[in-house]
Amino acid sequence: MVLLRQEIGDVLRDARRQQGRTLREVSSVARVSLGYLSEVERGQKEASSELLASICGALDVPLSSVLHEVSERVAAAENIGPAAVRVPDTVPDGLAGELAGAA
Repeated sequence: MVLLRQEIGDVLRDARRQQGRTLREVSSVARVSLGYLSEVERGQKEASSELLASICGALDVPLSSVLHEVSERVAAAENIGPAAVRVPDTVPDGLAGELAGAA
């Protein structure tokens, strides 16, 4: 089973480590306790939207980027690759052929 809080924590930890920053640095800038940030990164606590925004701000990473990465990880864990996600065609096949012939 995929846990959203675990994926969010992993993405936040990866971003922090890529920047070479410590938990202490990020927690100070985000104005969140060091212990709580550590629990969020380990997937032990579910962060509120306000807290996520604060952590993303401290990391200078858009919240949308974090959520996008989380979404990709959840999809991969559910074995739903990009090829498996199909956007339905809004024009039925028969009508598409008729429209192509009329052009």
